[in-house]
Amino acid sequence: MTGRGGVGRYDGLMDAGQFLRLAVDPVRLHLLGRAVTGSVDTAVAATDLGVPEREVVVALGKLRAAGLIGDDLTLDLAALRDVASSLPRQPPIDPALLGEGWTEEEAEILSRFFSGGRLSSIPASHGKRLVVLDRLAQEFTPGLRYPEAEVNFTLQMFNADYASLRRHLVDEGFLTRADGVYWRTGGRHLPLSATEPSMPELSHDPQPAEPAG
Repeated sequence: MTGRGGVGRYDGLMDAGQFLRLAVDPVRLHLLGRAVTGSVDTAVAATDLGVPEREVVVALGKLRAAGLIGDDLTLDLAALRDVASSLPRQPPIDPALLGEGWTEEEAEILSRFFSGGRLSSIPASHGKRLVVLDRLAQEFTPGLRYPEAEVNFTLQMFNADYASLRRHLVDEGFLTRADGVYWRTGGRHLPLSATEPSMPELSHDPQPAEPAG
């Protein structure tokens, strides 16, 4: 990590794994914290840590050799930025989840809370949560009844906390529950007939009864 100019010059090769291997040492971690606010004083750091100053000097040398601390004994922010940029990033929302009919603001909310095809978290904000619930409601076909197990299975494909999602969908009127079955009664693209009280059809046809012997 040492630059061509010598110790303490960052050459842009630091990644998250290398940073963690350096920072896991308590003395080096302490020095990094001190270097954020100003030049490191090895004597003061040794007193605070209760270790010999030589141990602090050795730790500081490793941080300088890695390019994390510069010649002025302060933190090299460019090195930290490179560490941050090397961290894995969540994939963007699956375009299939957006489809048509969402406003720009709604699409932005969905993109913030979905990663790939998964819901990364349930929004705390009521307004944002309604947008997410509306999208989840699209997974249920109007006019069909769904047993609870099937609702759970569908929702856990998006997030492990399917029980909270199911409860929110019912509480906000996107799904209605009666006698252990659910059907969709809210959300966009919903035919008016689906909100009427007539009993929807089962999502799966029941097995035919055995003929009486």
